[in-house]
Amino acid sequence: MRKLEGRIAVVTGAASGIGKGIAIAFAREGADIVVADKVEEAQAAEVLVGIREHGREALFVHTDVSDEKSVRSMAEKALGRFGRVDILVNNAGIFTESLIENLSIDDWDRVVNTNLRGTFLCTRVLIGQMLERGDGRIINMASQLGQIGGGAVGHYSASKAGIIGLTKSLAREVSQRGVLVNAIAPGPIETPLLDSETEEWRSGKLAELPIGRFGTVDEVTPTAVLLASAGGTYYVGQTLGPNGGDVML
Repeated sequence: MRKLEGRIAVVTGAASGIGKGIAIAFAREGADIVVADKVEEAQAAEVLVGIREHGREALFVHTDVSDEKSVRSMAEKALGRFGRVDILVNNAGIFTESLIENLSIDDWDRVVNTNLRGTFLCTRVLIGQMLERGDGRIINMASQLGQIGGGAVGHYSASKAGIIGLTKSLAREVSQRGVLVNAIAPGPIETPLLDSETEEWRSGKLAELPIGRFGTVDEVTPTAVLLASAGGTYYVGQTLGPNGGDVML
């Protein structure tokens, strides 16, 4: 039997990058997927096809995770179609760069509201039905920058560190009620986000990585499958780090 046979998962930010990889990996393991993303449905065509190629159902819901009404609408549509949500992957996020001395309040709010507030809103709207059943998994996408920080990314690092703290606190609240909450903190992964970086940044970062290369989406998705499946039943409030050695704890 596949590891997630018959499970229902919501993956935010699933139209591209790590979210897309997780959605397809979950479908490969037997889950039906709600693709919640801010892009238009046509831009999510690849992930929707990828899910359906594994014989699973894919529901696209246009979602702005920073907006409470949009998140509530997403949850209503997901529950209306499937009746329950077993797994929530809070993956949606944005990244910008600026020194704190130059960082605008608007840019701070945009990054923190998407990354941290979005994780909170999606969790709050879906955790109740998990607790009612005494069964659920929540996987929050953090970053190694939330653990070690980084120059010119203080707002992003703060949002990801907040996600790690939220993960630990929520895990203490709900683990004895059947809902397991954990985080993944990837290092630099080859995604469209990394493609936007300068060659100077890429060269400098590569020199820092003990493994000597950037990671791939396929090197992150097995961690998500583990945390969502029966193999992850003793992980509580953990932050797992597929990061090529960028963080060593």
